[in-house]
Amino acid sequence: LLQPFGEWCKLQPKDAAKMPESAWKLLFYTLSWSYGIYLLFFTDYPFFYDPPSVFYDWKKGMDVPTDIAIAYLLQCSFYGHSIYATAYMDTWRKDSVVMLLHHVVTLTLIAFSYAFRYHNVGILVLFLHDVNDVQLEFTKLNVYFKHRGGVYHRLNDVISNIGCLTFSVSWFWFRLYWFPLKVLYATCYSSLQSVPNIPFYFFFNALLLVLTLMNIYWFLVILFVAKVLMGQMQEVNDVREYDVEDSKKTTTAKKKEAGLQLPNALKEGMHLKNGLVKDKRL
Repeated sequence: LLQPFGEWCKLQPKDAAKMPESAWKLLFYTLSWSYGIYLLFFTDYPFFYDPPSVFYDWKKGMDVPTDIAIAYLLQCSFYGHSIYATAYMDTWRKDSVVMLLHHVVTLTLIAFSYAFRYHNVGILVLFLHDVNDVQLEFTKLNVYFKHRGGVYHRLNDVISNIGCLTFSVSWFWFRLYWFPLKVLYATCYSSLQSVPNIPFYFFFNALLLVLTLMNIYWFLVILFVAKVLMGQMQEVNDVREYDVEDSKKTTTAKKKEAGLQLPNALKEGMHLKNGLVKDKRL
């Protein structure tokens, strides 16, 4: 459905190939994050304002509320598909290996947190992460659409720059500030206070720490926004937006360029030979 739309908008071939992936992810993350807002702010769940409450009255084999189970079903299905899509469908990029690891860790956390009834903290984790993906995919779409039909569209360029800035700020706020403050505090400290000898304590916290390290890694990548603000870059281009094939082509072209450079003496000899040939023709 989305590929013909990209062709209709007359996107550049490279952008038209990547647009459907971002549009699909934007649709999913917008719906999932909106549902997370509903669960955390429009129901009786106090998890966001009182993170330790995720372990109140915790018991083995306790029932999972239907509304949380629906969120888990959708998220588990999406990340299960994302592992396959990253490996076989999406454009292979320089951080695709890290992205695969992220999907595997996320899917493992989702599946096991549901199985061992840590679903309350899982909803909080998903909410704090989905918001950045909404901003990221929206910004990428505007990057793709700023050059379409052979015309530069300034509005999309401005929106992509603003989106890039807000994305960087929200990444730090949600994933590097609120995530440790609310999630890691609850899982590493409050869980032992509410449920002494809680099972799989080290297993789940190790996965959450791996997720934190990946968030830090990507934040360092995102810091390219500083170059935009400092005038070192003329426009926003997602640093993960080139694929391996493009990189290989660039490297090959450079090698060929270097291979065509001849010694000065040889060049002079060729010029002299050409001159003699011309003289004979005359």
